[in-house]
Amino acid sequence: MNNMETYQAVIIGSGFGGQCAALKLKKNGIENFLILERRGFMGGTWCQNTYPGAAVDVQSPLYSIESEPYDWSQMFVQQDELEAYTNYVIDKNGLRNKTQTNANVNRVEWHEEQQLWQVYVQGQQAIGARFVINASGPLSTPVIPGFKGKDTFKGKSFHTNNWDHQYDYSAKRVAIIGSGASAAQIIPAIAKDVNKLHVFQRTPHWVLPRPDYVFKSWQRKLLKKKVLNKALRKIIYWGLESRILGFKYSEKILKLTAQNKALKHINKQIPDKNLRNKVTPSYTIGCKRIILSDTLYPALCRDNVSLHDRDSGIKEITETGIITQSGEKLELDLIIYSTGYEGSHGAISFPVIGREKKSLFDFWKEYPRAYLGTSAPGFPNLFIVTGPNTGIGHTSAIVVIEAQMNYIISCMKSLTGDNSAIEVKADAENRYTQHVHKEMAKTVWKSGGCNSWYQSKSGHVVAMFPGFSFTYQRWTKNFRTEDHYFS
Repeated sequence: MNNMETYQAVIIGSGFGGQCAALKLKKNGIENFLILERRGFMGGTWCQNTYPGAAVDVQSPLYSIESEPYDWSQMFVQQDELEAYTNYVIDKNGLRNKTQTNANVNRVEWHEEQQLWQVYVQGQQAIGARFVINASGPLSTPVIPGFKGKDTFKGKSFHTNNWDHQYDYSAKRVAIIGSGASAAQIIPAIAKDVNKLHVFQRTPHWVLPRPDYVFKSWQRKLLKKKVLNKALRKIIYWGLESRILGFKYSEKILKLTAQNKALKHINKQIPDKNLRNKVTPSYTIGCKRIILSDTLYPALCRDNVSLHDRDSGIKEITETGIITQSGEKLELDLIIYSTGYEGSHGAISFPVIGREKKSLFDFWKEYPRAYLGTSAPGFPNLFIVTGPNTGIGHTSAIVVIEAQMNYIISCMKSLTGDNSAIEVKADAENRYTQHVHKEMAKTVWKSGGCNSWYQSKSGHVVAMFPGFSFTYQRWTKNFRTEDHYFS
């Protein structure tokens, strides 16, 4: 313990959450921090997810760090531009020399006597941290369901999160399992090149047209001026913020506007009635993630593409392909798993042991919960970026991440004199959590008639924040000393 390297703060994860945390620490004069990244490279989501067609579904001027505007080429940029932006932020702010890559955290434990967190990294000595900011992300651990015979398949297979660019899928017989946001981007990107594409859809998603716009050179020049960039960002923000009115306050508004628009999109792009029925959801729009695409439906209409719904889903995977529920035997060269992520663990996938050997997983046994989605009683000086109920369905996730930083810095600055630890009170966390779930009952995520990764097995919606993002921003700025213990 005496020889252990110790930092004021350890940030776990180097995606946008980790970058926002690092920038906020630096802005507040805290330079003694370390970023731990489990992969061999920095950057998180947009450096890891490199599958064909990968792109953002929030307007880029808003899907960016407020203090780090960028010369975007279009409104909804592709993955390569997001990766370039991520690396631009990292390099501009000197974050590489603050980062240790290939550092897989497998346990974090609070030591009361030293008032320190001990961060255990696979294959090396533990690291000490006065504060731990976990920014490993809620959607960073890919999940592949245990299909019967999955491991017997002798062709090629991989999850979208780990796309194998060495494999040439052209002229191959391909199946993609899943029809969510990633699949909706991959299907149009590869359909024209493969011999045959089988799409396995468990539940259809609502799809809206993608309102993209390529910036002209003179517009890009103007947007380099901070005042104009900021103005565009605000216009986009308030346009998106209005969508919570439908998601929370009026299902009728949702159906009259977005859902009718989505139905028209289906009817316009799919001439075949049977296929239209297959892709039309039975739940209210917004209950599951809405997909933005002008190319998905035309791709599904191609002669070499077959859509398998629940009735013709997967019965078994064999050495040579897939047997469907209807008994059809599909010979395949490649299986792509677009089957999502482990999103119900509340953004931390490794054991966290707090005061009195209390386990965060035990505290989250019923469902993940945290004060402002960021801190939990019994876990002093621990902050969770994109924690429980901080997901945002109507605007940029980075808006919420940056709001969390206000609270985190307030907590750190509140420790003066002999105090070295801050911990949220159990009753304050409980009041907050009960309020969130009371408000959640009014939202489409709870009452829209679907099952989604937004919900835990308990039935609680644990991913989303049930309100305006400016409400959350206000809460994180108004630090409540009385809601915390100091020691």
